[in-house]
Amino acid sequence: MITVVLVEDQTLVREGIRSLLALADDIEVVGEAADGLDALPLIAATSPDVVLLDIRMPRMDGLTTLHALGPNPPAVLVLTTFDDDDAVIDAVRAGARGYLLKDVTLDQLVGAIRAVHEGGSAIYPGITETLLRRLAGRPRTFDRFDRPDPLTSREVEVLRLLTGGYSNREIAATLHLTEGTVKNHVSAVLEKLGVRDRTRAALRGIELGYSATSPPGEDTPM
Repeated sequence: MITVVLVEDQTLVREGIRSLLALADDIEVVGEAADGLDALPLIAATSPDVVLLDIRMPRMDGLTTLHALGPNPPAVLVLTTFDDDDAVIDAVRAGARGYLLKDVTLDQLVGAIRAVHEGGSAIYPGITETLLRRLAGRPRTFDRFDRPDPLTSREVEVLRLLTGGYSNREIAATLHLTEGTVKNHVSAVLEKLGVRDRTRAALRGIELGYSATSPPGEDTPM
């Protein structure tokens, strides 16, 4: 069972998301909060697998809450709207595993939670490309090498699927590989891009021109 804490200040939105999650047999909401101040002790008490965290909240917003979770936080998915671009970028850079629009479908919501619980990310390509266009002039706040080693064609395939929010299991099924082989490819991608996690690899890959929406097997030059 995947345990979830839901942090959202809008009651109707929170109730709607909770109702959707109740339809999934393998997900349980173990706590709800309307802002970061209430969320932090709740998260400490329940130790959830995943936190669904709203960006815009009174008293303590999502970004401040994310920073306050400490060095070993649970997997965090940011809840956002189309006009929260800057805040979403800051949250992903701060360690969020991805983001969801508040009008997500049940399949998207459940799929994203399962993906981050399995160590993946939940970054949807169409939204990601809009956000990434705004990164060009912003200072970088995460560690990475300036000149990454080139990726092999297989690593490019893995990176594109990773950027699309696929878990290792889903990447393995798509590329007809074992999960162990996929893990090795993911480790190689992180090392070559000079980043420490999958979300930053997705961001770095798009910055370098590896399109999130290109089909696997079609290389993008450096």
